[in-house]
Amino acid sequence: MKHSLQLRLSQHLTLTPQLQQSIRLLQLSTLELNQEIERLLQDNPLLEREDGGAEPPPLLHDAPPEPAAAEVPAATVESEPATTAEDGGTFDAMEGASFGNGNGGDDEDFPPIAEQPANLRAHLGGQLALLHLSDRDRQLVGLLIDSLDDGGYLPQSLEEIAAMLPAELGVEPEELSIALRHLQHLEPTGVGARSLAECLMLQLDALPAETPCREQAREIVREHLDALAGRDFARLKRALKCDDACLREVQKLILRLNPRPGREFAVEETRFVVADVIVRKVKGVWLAALNPDAMPKLKVNRLYADILQRNRGSNSQQITAQLQEAKWLIKNVQQRFDTILRVSQAIVDRQRNFLEHGEVAMRPLVLREIADTLGLHESTVSRVTTQKFMHTPRGIFELKYFFGSHVATEAGGSASSTAIRALIKQLVGAENTRSPLSDGQISELLGQQGIVVARRTIAKYRESLQILPVNLRKTL
Repeated sequence: MKHSLQLRLSQHLTLTPQLQQSIRLLQLSTLELNQEIERLLQDNPLLEREDGGAEPPPLLHDAPPEPAAAEVPAATVESEPATTAEDGGTFDAMEGASFGNGNGGDDEDFPPIAEQPANLRAHLGGQLALLHLSDRDRQLVGLLIDSLDDGGYLPQSLEEIAAMLPAELGVEPEELSIALRHLQHLEPTGVGARSLAECLMLQLDALPAETPCREQAREIVREHLDALAGRDFARLKRALKCDDACLREVQKLILRLNPRPGREFAVEETRFVVADVIVRKVKGVWLAALNPDAMPKLKVNRLYADILQRNRGSNSQQITAQLQEAKWLIKNVQQRFDTILRVSQAIVDRQRNFLEHGEVAMRPLVLREIADTLGLHESTVSRVTTQKFMHTPRGIFELKYFFGSHVATEAGGSASSTAIRALIKQLVGAENTRSPLSDGQISELLGQQGIVVARRTIAKYRESLQILPVNLRKTL
């Protein structure tokens, strides 16, 4: 076999560091962008903010709430059961703790710490301290308090809790049962329940005996809670031997009860977003503009740049590289916001009817349509519209909100899935709750408006709107 050398030309795509940074910055949210810039400001002395290194811009509050966060008490003292040689079976617990800055010293220079709202365990612990109980009973009640979930329920059985304790403590389920009764007499009423029925029954038992419909409500909670949840009013009327008016009053009484008594002490985490774009109507035309508070203002540090200019002959490769990185970042950040603005204006041009009339006027829109209009790749538009927000007179929306699939109409056109959801919400909101609309009836009503939607599609949209099925929307 003869060996030989050959020259071959070929083309391949290579992402330069500058292009890689541009793509990475484009897919970051504005909050993440500011965190990334803060990191780069610390690493690169040739980069600085135009405002002298001020903090990132203030955040605009996003109205939709998010899931509840873990509660943080102002001060928590945890205690573990322990035994002593003298009694062979007592709890070693710290009853309380206090913190202060004393009568002087440097501690007085610190500003006061804002008091945290009391969580459920702290609230119950304060009431427990006022009860005239023995130390052992108080510690057993405290053990049950620590076992509660965020809703105020006791998820474990008393037998399971007793089995987890050291055998030498000699704690029996009967002792825990007594402690549970003490716990269930604390506020909020219903705390310490092991099921929804028990929680509601505790609240009904706490009402005055002369409360109207109290006994009928207790019977429903005790025997027929599943029928009430399933809106099986015929079965309930037979069980209570009552008419519609009586059952309606019983239902109102039960609905006034709190199925999650610990919820009022939960600390909800507030979500914040930065609106990248602000939309306004100027002389009859909807225009998108960048939010100046969301744009980081960066510049090259002139002091270091001048030093580099005067010492080009010396060994300054690192400073030169940092200068180039600073220039790249400033350019890529500007390009990022320019792209966001172009895409946002293209969306606004196509969704003018939404801005004028609301969700029912949303038109179908896909990423490819914006990409073809602006000469961008579809993946670029996808990055731009993810975690980027637009502030409009109708609220703050993620750019992806304005995109949606289309459904055919009888006239040969198409309707946006967002508009169809809005129509379903309107129809359900205006329905007769004694005879609510089924998915098939909603489909027929939309068909009368020229929008062809299958019943199973209606069900899918209804579930996405968290609207209950027809049997669970029925009322007396």
